[in-house]
Amino acid sequence: MKTSWFLKFSNALAQVAGHASTFVIAVLLVIVWAVSGPLFHFSDTWQLVINTSTTIVTFLMVFLIQNTQNRDTAAMQIKLDELIRAVDKAHNALLDLEELDEKDLAVFRKRYEKLAQEARDNLRSPSSDIEMPSFPQDDKRDR
Repeated sequence: MKTSWFLKFSNALAQVAGHASTFVIAVLLVIVWAVSGPLFHFSDTWQLVINTSTTIVTFLMVFLIQNTQNRDTAAMQIKLDELIRAVDKAHNALLDLEELDEKDLAVFRKRYEKLAQEARDNLRSPSSDIEMPSFPQDDKRDR
């Protein structure tokens, strides 16, 4: 299975940006800017720097949030992988799906969409003891 350069790059960047030391450096830069205000007599240029700094802080926060999300997602994926592994009828091929590219995921998605459609069709059959609710996508398909 081939991993794209973008996936490798974005994962590495998320790891670097999410380190505590990266955040500390960003905070120190903002503090240096604030302390330098009197030296520049709080000029228009210095005011422009605060606007830029605010953008930078916001930008850095995105990376911190991304790191948290990556870690939480990784933990959840491991837990889901364990559930898939532990359930007898589950397909172990579904382990680590998050590592696949979009093309490979589309193959799995189509297969499961087909299974879901077959299950809904079975519920609509006269022999089904469960009444199937009407879904908006079903209305479009029936027309």
